[in-house]
Amino acid sequence: MKNIDNNEKHSLHPRNLHRFMYDFDKLIASYPSLQEFVFVNEYQTETIDFSHPEAVKALNKALLLSDYDIQEWDIPANYLCPPIPGRADYIHYIADLLAESNQGEVPQGEHIIGLDVGIGANCIYPIIGNHEYGWSFVGTDIDEKALQNCKKIITQNPKLIDVISLQLQVEPRYIFKNIILAEDKFAFTICNPPFHSSKEEAAKAALRKVNNLTEKRNSHAVLNFGGQNSELWCNGGELGFITQMVYESVKYPFQCFWFTTLVSKKDTLKSIYKTLNKVGAVEIKTIEMAQGQKTSRFLAWTFLSKKQQGEWKFSV
Repeated sequence: MKNIDNNEKHSLHPRNLHRFMYDFDKLIASYPSLQEFVFVNEYQTETIDFSHPEAVKALNKALLLSDYDIQEWDIPANYLCPPIPGRADYIHYIADLLAESNQGEVPQGEHIIGLDVGIGANCIYPIIGNHEYGWSFVGTDIDEKALQNCKKIITQNPKLIDVISLQLQVEPRYIFKNIILAEDKFAFTICNPPFHSSKEEAAKAALRKVNNLTEKRNSHAVLNFGGQNSELWCNGGELGFITQMVYESVKYPFQCFWFTTLVSKKDTLKSIYKTLNKVGAVEIKTIEMAQGQKTSRFLAWTFLSKKQQGEWKFSV
């Protein structure tokens, strides 16, 4: 079986392992069960049906085995199954952000610690961040079942045991409270926030996604990337969640260099910038990430002055 189109996806970060078209021969060799989901489309290119939940999960298993040496990765039914190339882009752009304050060099090693807010059941950001840069992570979530699944993934991959720790957020209305302790020093936070304000809104968005992927009109949606309620929606939606995050971040100004979060809706940025200016953020950045025809972005802010940024210790 041959993957015909090996063109580089120039929209992805230059260090992204997935910037070339998927090599399905290699992926199937790593995870043979992927074979049943691969077909040749009308453009004579091998692909999978990205609206099919099991196909997406099989592709993720193959990618994690082939490119990240992650064994026995799995997630429970109906949990978020993230697109790995996009998640990798976020990690690489955070690396570039850290490099700006480290003489242009990406800081690497276990002493660089990231806080993954809402790690979910998949553990994807810590897996990629540790593989690519040797970073350590604290992963938090309000869902105990999700954390138990992450623990299972970590246990089945001993190289992750000493570099990923997990913490249950016991008060769901908070983000950093109970998590960031007095002695903690995080180089960055990373977050894929719940985007929607209700279950109904999330369902409509899922239906649009499936219709776009299949080019058909469906009356109901199977979430191709899955997602529990807490992963998909919260009161106030994306804006409410990130606003809460901003107000909480003020309480930990010197314990984290860069607070960051994905922002799905560009219109949300104006309000968040206003809040960040109100609470006295010293520097605010919006980093655009293009994946194919889709543009995504993450927001980053810090309370450290330029002098304090320069004094931050990235080396051991």
